[in-house]
Amino acid sequence: MKRSISLPPDLAEDIERAAAAEGTTVSGWIARTAAHRLRLEAGRAAIAAWEADHGALTAVELADALKQARALLRKPGRRRLSSRSA
Repeated sequence: MKRSISLPPDLAEDIERAAAAEGTTVSGWIARTAAHRLRLEAGRAAIAAWEADHGALTAVELADALKQARALLRKPGRRRLSSRSA
């Protein structure tokens, strides 16, 4: 599906640079970035729903989940995410 969007000039330039650095198009970069953001939001919603049913995650559970997530991000074939969030 084709869409037309408006962006502030500085943001458009940053996106163009990011897409070029990854060897992709602006459309491809925006699509991948939007999909990533939607996955993050779905994950946050799933955690909130789980906590509503079972109570808040403990510090130990959160630390274990962070350790597992970091391990998954380091697996071969997976692109390492930057420390900047979406």
